Amino acid sequence: MLQRKWMVALSLLLVLTLLTPAVSNGQTTQEQHDEELWSAVKPLETITSFLNTGAHPDDERSHLLAYLSRGLGVHTASLIANRGEGGQNEIGEELGNGLGIIRSRELIEASKVTGVEVFHLSQTTDDEIYDFGFSKSPDETLQKWGEEETYERFIRLIRTYKPDIVMPSFRNVESQHGHHRAISILSQKAFEDAADPTVFPEQIEEEGLDTWQIKKLYLPAESEDTATVGIEVGDYDPVYDQTYPQIGEESRYLHKSQGMGREVEPGSEMVYLDLVNSSVGEIPEQEDTIFEGIPYDFNEYADDLKRSDRKIKRQLEKLQAALEKVIEAYPSHQSVLKDTHSALKQLHKTERFVEQFKFNEIDKKDLLHRLDVKEEQLENSSKVASQLEVSTNVTVSNLTQGTSNDVTITLKNNGDVELKDVTAHLNLPEEWDVVGSTQAKNLAPGDGQTFDVKIHVPEDAEYYQPYEESVLSTEVTYKVEGQVVQHKYDPEETIAVLPEVSLKADPASMIVNTAKEMKEETIDVNVTNYSNGSLTAEVSLYLPEGWEAVESQTVVFGEDETSKNVSFTVTPPEGAENGEFEIKPVAEVEGKKLDTTVQKISYDHIGTFYYLKEAAIHGVAFDLNYPEDLKIGYIESGFDMVADHLINAGMDVTRISEGELANGDLSQYDTIVTGIRAYLSREDLLNNNARLLEYVENGGHLVVQYNKPWDNWDPNATAPYPLTIGQPSIEWRVTDEASEYEVLQPDHTLLNYPNDITAEDWDGWVQERGLYYPMEWDDDYETLINMTDLDGDTFDGGILYTDYGEGSYVYTNLVWYRQIQNQVPGGYRIFTNLISYPKAE
Repeated sequence: MLQRKWMVALSLLLVLTLLTPAVSNGQTTQEQHDEELWSAVKPLETITSFLNTGAHPDDERSHLLAYLSRGLGVHTASLIANRGEGGQNEIGEELGNGLGIIRSRELIEASKVTGVEVFHLSQTTDDEIYDFGFSKSPDETLQKWGEEETYERFIRLIRTYKPDIVMPSFRNVESQHGHHRAISILSQKAFEDAADPTVFPEQIEEEGLDTWQIKKLYLPAESEDTATVGIEVGDYDPVYDQTYPQIGEESRYLHKSQGMGREVEPGSEMVYLDLVNSSVGEIPEQEDTIFEGIPYDFNEYADDLKRSDRKIKRQLEKLQAALEKVIEAYPSHQSVLKDTHSALKQLHKTERFVEQFKFNEIDKKDLLHRLDVKEEQLENSSKVASQLEVSTNVTVSNLTQGTSNDVTITLKNNGDVELKDVTAHLNLPEEWDVVGSTQAKNLAPGDGQTFDVKIHVPEDAEYYQPYEESVLSTEVTYKVEGQVVQHKYDPEETIAVLPEVSLKADPASMIVNTAKEMKEETIDVNVTNYSNGSLTAEVSLYLPEGWEAVESQTVVFGEDETSKNVSFTVTPPEGAENGEFEIKPVAEVEGKKLDTTVQKISYDHIGTFYYLKEAAIHGVAFDLNYPEDLKIGYIESGFDMVADHLINAGMDVTRISEGELANGDLSQYDTIVTGIRAYLSREDLLNNNARLLEYVENGGHLVVQYNKPWDNWDPNATAPYPLTIGQPSIEWRVTDEASEYEVLQPDHTLLNYPNDITAEDWDGWVQERGLYYPMEWDDDYETLINMTDLDGDTFDGGILYTDYGEGSYVYTNLVWYRQIQNQVPGGYRIFTNLISYPKAE
């Protein structure tokens, strides 16, 4: 069977090679390939399916997935747990859920390149399955995510997608991220549980799902020697004019917020997998392919039938022949379309035969599932081959409750085959109203049709949610060769129901320094009009008890005005107590109170989306001492916003430009601070590092926040004395934000001036304690504190201090930016001590 399968594949490759255009004197002598059409017909070649599981967007094994999907046509998907909310953003300021939206969309766009379907376990922006930062422990990961809920969703996905082969991207080993390890554990556990009707029986009894037996479970092999199978994925594909690793990297370039993607030269690339579980036979020492024991197409499925079940054999063979005829019709759109609809006719006949037949040896639901997948793939083949162009234009892309909007649906037959009985209608939430109708019409080649309808958005329509399907889509049906197909088309723009106005406060967070005299604070509120017309809003602030502010302000928008700002002066009460508080901007529009911030997220590579959150200023009151005359220079990296928060706290902070760093008078600053990973993002810092060390030597104080070991960090030259950042970096971190600690020098000035640091300052931290700890350092450095992670590893290097010449130098890999940006009082107080050191004398 395998020999025949690869003979067919070789024949198809020969056909494609012959179709590859030969160029002579600038003239193309043969027909160009059509990537979209080939991507639609190629999956008809096989009935196998593959699921790659991972924790974060970017965990997908892109090279292998490109080979399976684009190269072999295997029905391929990625299951990803969270949305990547806990990472950093290399293209913008969005963090948290805003970043999660970006990374989710990047994964979707990347998967379009590799031809892979995407599923997420995380379903909403407030989901417990959240990227809470690095974890060394799968137990901690599942405890925070909610193990039962996470696994229930995992099993539901397996039972819905029904993969033959499952492969986690990572093994459950100590050197791996706890999130990765958790998904590997769930993947292996699901091999048996997805097929067990007593595991989450409500999915079967109440939701109508079936159990599903995964055929094979692979793990990435630790080495070639331990692999069960090796897969050559480095082949060149003439349709895409790339190798499969190059296609994989093309997809990874779309993970722009993580700075991914690299150039890959053509050549051999092997992927080694370790078969750890199988329901289709004993696990062999070696395999030729991952498909051994799994029917590759309907012919092989038919050949495996026992004698008692062979009445279906002929129908399956006819269907396989019809599918192969569609593939052979490439690159003619006209032939592919007609052969696709002929294959649909045979598929429906086969489905009826299977539904009526009583099998003895095979799983009827398994076969019907494979037929369902083929029907979806044939319908997609029809969609592409028909060359029907469908556009859905809404008067405005942002809708508001209680409004009516015009929608125009335009159809254009750009193909060579008449499409019969063409209809189009809008898919909308059940409560929405549509005025206008569409009538069936034949569309000859070159013909078009336009439908105009009006939609009404209910007064209580749900606001936009970024992880839900489009609120509006167009459903089109047509008939070819007597077979009807139905397709869904989403609008090119994101259609979102938004509040009439968005309120965004500046500052977004606030601290009240109870060690200083209370002073007036200015709060600016940006009011954005999403009503698409004139509007009047009464804007006010909800304040904590005892606070004072000016009265509400009226904001009037003209027909074409979209954004205005208002300012409020607020005063905290004298004697304000330490603790958290909240200030909430509220707008009243025609009796409706609105208190939402609409964060617009728009990038060329993903499109435009929105994150809706409460328009609240989260504040904290605590005592923070700092020298009034302390002058700070901050070398920003673009990866943190610490400088902004220090300025908001009242400190004198100047951002040091490239020109000043190269030629300016650095001695004017008492302290200079570098942002996280600044040696990576600031080439001028790398080039002028000697000037910084000279600044220290002449009496300055330099505080360097963490860098990764590969961020242009020279262990022997970047710091005043040798300092090596730990590798592998995964092992040099404290992931427990509440980790145990020991103050090694309680009397050191850095821990006593200008704030007396106590145990309370180490409480309430968020996400983690420290990243990229130093692993070696010169004896000239003093250590101030150690931290012990959940796994028992203890690290001394979180704050390293040394005198250098007339000045002083601090290297600290504790995550001050997370604490300061999340309003953790201890983060402010300890970091203020680190940057105030020269003033202690």
